[in-house]
Amino acid sequence: MEHVRKPDWLKIKLGGNDNFSQIENIVKSNNLHTICSSGRCPNMGECWGRGTATFMIGGDICTRSCKFCNTKTGRPLSLDPKEPQNVAESIKLMKLKHAVVTSVDRDDLPDQGASHWVEAIQRIKAINPDTTLEVLIPDFQGKTELVDMVCQAAPDVISHNMETVARLTPLVRSAAKYDVSLSVLNRIAENGLKAKSGIMAGLGETTEEILEVMDDLLIVKCSVLTIGQYLQPSRKHLPVSAYIHPDEFKRLKEIALEKGFAYVESGPLVRSSYHAENCL
Repeated sequence: MEHVRKPDWLKIKLGGNDNFSQIENIVKSNNLHTICSSGRCPNMGECWGRGTATFMIGGDICTRSCKFCNTKTGRPLSLDPKEPQNVAESIKLMKLKHAVVTSVDRDDLPDQGASHWVEAIQRIKAINPDTTLEVLIPDFQGKTELVDMVCQAAPDVISHNMETVARLTPLVRSAAKYDVSLSVLNRIAENGLKAKSGIMAGLGETTEEILEVMDDLLIVKCSVLTIGQYLQPSRKHLPVSAYIHPDEFKRLKEIALEKGFAYVESGPLVRSSYHAENCL
């Protein structure tokens, strides 16, 4: 595929202020992993600069190899039993009002890491009672009992990303299935928790297909949506099919709100946890 030139509106400045450096030091000194850095998030400078970060638990090696994701893939190391406590204490050091936690896929574990998730949520809530918490979870292979475990730990928001439209899911995601992801979100909503999801634009989808994802999410009572531009992390990942103009992202947001979503973030640099605290 011919290389598509990145437009001016996607040129960003990485780095930040003193707060950025402080958070960077806390992350390194506590042996933490963040999706901000491993995912090469374009908003890292802004978010770390204003004192927010998205932590990644379960280690930094994923058992899946999705074509859009820059997280390392392979055979993960054993879970670090100190990780939940380290994340919880780091959130306190950062004085976060709202924390976001995600994880790699751990298909190598009998419970796909669900019990580790529960421990992390419980530790974060115990040490940071005034901090609201969003978790961005994997699909747990669609096993409802594992989704229920995380729901019962009662974070404020549970997110699971669709990532792309139904047609492109087999190409973009290495193991996840479109219908399974919808079932996970449905289970979250059935547990009485706020369900959130996100998709990327610029992978070759049509506007009609994006609208179909919106409708499917609303059917399973997902109330929060993020839409952002796909950016190719390296040449071994899927190429960008198109760079979507900011005006189109604005239009998609308006359509999503008209359809019935309670909160929508839509823009070229939007990622799952961007301004996450605003959806509460």
